[in-house]
Amino acid sequence: MAATATTTSTEKGRRIVGAERQTLAKDLVKRYTSGESIRALASSTGRSYGFVHRVLTESGVQLRQRGGARRRKKA
Repeated sequence: MAATATTTSTEKGRRIVGAERQTLAKDLVKRYTSGESIRALASSTGRSYGFVHRVLTESGVQLRQRGGARRRKKA
């Protein structure tokens, strides 16, 4: 998935709160639900995997299972 133009240009580790966090959360939810991985989102925003995971769960997103589309179902 291609990264959108909405990425944070903040210093690494800087606390993101309030309206800025809500805006980032909306963008992350939209991109995650369209198929991007948490790792890809973390990389494109300059935030950690844990931060992105936490923001998504706080936003009420049901996370995908590990393995994504490559995983096969047992017959």
